[in-house]
Amino acid sequence: MSDQLLLTAEETATHLNIGRTRVFALIQSGELASIRIGRSRRIPRSEIASYVARLIAEQVESSSTVV
Repeated sequence: MSDQLLLTAEETATHLNIGRTRVFALIQSGELASIRIGRSRRIPRSEIASYVARLIAEQVESSSTVV
């Protein structure tokens, strides 16, 4: 990733290897935090890392509870 603090939905989608529509769905559901600057929506770089960490933790948790 570059040194930008805030990313567009398109940039976030590229980093997560998902579609732009999915990024907006994650924002809408509250799974991915974003901020509004004027009419634009931006996702903090730190939020992308937090989101991925939560996904990993959920998968580890679910795989460790399966017996």
